Amino acid sequence: MRRLSALLLISLLPLTAVGQSAGGDNAMAQRLLAQPPDQMTEVEPGVMVPLWRGTDGRLLALKADQSTGADALRKNAPLALRVVDAASVMTTGLQYGLGPRLQAHAEISEHSWVNQSSRVLGSEVGATYDAGRYSLGVSVGTVSTSNNNTVLPRVLPGAVPGVDGLSSFDSSSQLNARGRLALGGKSGIDLGASVGRIHLLPGNLLGINTLDQKALSFGVDHGPLSGVLTGRTMQPEAGIPGNYGADRRWNSIDLGVTWRLPWRGALSVGAQNLWSSGTPTNTPAGPEPDQSRTPYVQYHQDL
Repeated sequence: MRRLSALLLISLLPLTAVGQSAGGDNAMAQRLLAQPPDQMTEVEPGVMVPLWRGTDGRLLALKADQSTGADALRKNAPLALRVVDAASVMTTGLQYGLGPRLQAHAEISEHSWVNQSSRVLGSEVGATYDAGRYSLGVSVGTVSTSNNNTVLPRVLPGAVPGVDGLSSFDSSSQLNARGRLALGGKSGIDLGASVGRIHLLPGNLLGINTLDQKALSFGVDHGPLSGVLTGRTMQPEAGIPGNYGADRRWNSIDLGVTWRLPWRGALSVGAQNLWSSGTPTNTPAGPEPDQSRTPYVQYHQDL
């Protein structure tokens, strides 16, 4: 995490010149740029660097976080993407206060594998209304592979093949909604929903171009412990004449539990496709989508 903070500060050096040309705001700009990055909460770990602060208290800040794929699933970021086998998830974004309780954000993320050149890139833009005890947020997100001509690896140690069980995954877009109800200073309930569309690579084994996907999640956290239950359903895009298996539908439920350790580490255990229904299509490379039950154990340490 120290290395991450240093990279953030280096990336902000060009803003120093902007602050020097701001006249009366120069002193405030220098103070904001000189102060060390703020460590975020245990519920949402990472660093936050303030870029600008208005006289009315509004704040523009740069956020960054590095976590495991399992930890990203716990935070539902984004809700429609599940890649537990990612070695690391790097997220960077801007957060701006539109008002005392309303914040807008824009984020980009990169999911990468160990010893694999494949990457999954995500982006999200949205806003959140925080009333203290409860918060509500909506966002629009996209996910794509770094090379749309590359089929994602189907077999990795302790991995779920491809993205969402699809080795021919190309990209997706989704509309997300999230809500949180605080049950005290250290406990809360999280709800999430997502509606989107998955695009597959041309010539894929299913023989279709797009899949509609819906997802619901329910999470509970108390102190360092948190858990999330996520249900998903996929089916070929409706209304396309001749679409293969237009009446087919694949459902699955994922379960994950994370324990944040006192030394800024996190241990995550769970299973993807803990329960599933629908019959995947048999292909020369295996069933597609792959709904095999896949348990996982992951450990992440903030440096």
